[in-house]
Amino acid sequence: MTLLDKDGVQLTVDDTVATVTLNNPAKRNAQSPALWRALAEAGKLVPGTVRVVVLRAEGKSFSAGLDRQAFTPEGFDGEPSFLDMARGSDSELDATIAGYQDAFTWWRRNDIVSIAAVQGHAVGAGFQLALACDLRVCADDAQFAMRETSLGLVPDLTGTHPLVGLVGYARALEICVTGRFVHAEEAERTGLANLVVPGAELDGAVQDLAAALLAADRDAVIETKALLRGAVDRTYEEQRAAERAAQARRLRALAGLTD
Repeated sequence: MTLLDKDGVQLTVDDTVATVTLNNPAKRNAQSPALWRALAEAGKLVPGTVRVVVLRAEGKSFSAGLDRQAFTPEGFDGEPSFLDMARGSDSELDATIAGYQDAFTWWRRNDIVSIAAVQGHAVGAGFQLALACDLRVCADDAQFAMRETSLGLVPDLTGTHPLVGLVGYARALEICVTGRFVHAEEAERTGLANLVVPGAELDGAVQDLAAALLAADRDAVIETKALLRGAVDRTYEEQRAAERAAQARRLRALAGLTD
């Protein structure tokens, strides 16, 4: 069932699995504010019955990053240009960027597990979109790069936090500042990718991973994801307490002692 198909984004749902597809391969799935709004809308349309969300892209590239039209003086039709944004007040500029970030935030909700299926280039905003997901399965031709600093900008689409969490501060700094490509083998070795497979096997590997995720008890997955996501912000003792509380909820639920 197709729930959305607009501005380079398609959302389909098959029982407990939703698939979000970037479907503008002619432009290597380059991103724009319209695409970001469509991605944010997709997150709102995902039914509550969905447990796994797959993010994939048509064509040879996952996403080549921000559409170069953004860097022209006029920008996109009907959108504020970079110059317009810079001239706005602090609150206006903050609100604009926050609105763009909405496309990248919902993938880590505790009630779903999101998987990015990455082939070819995932550059800048494309890299950050892959980082927005919980898990990444990559084709062996996948190439990640953060190119923002070469443009005098910073990665601002929520990618810095997960990148540091995955590869550590020093490597994240080097990747972002140099703008170099991280190829699939390095991505798997450093924890950026959960799995690397030949390109022809990418869809099958994602389906197998989704099936494994769906085999687990949904409420246990939700509790476990919440525990792991919060671990970095808790002390060891706070994490122990969070584990006890989560397990108590599960034991009571399994015993039929919850409302």
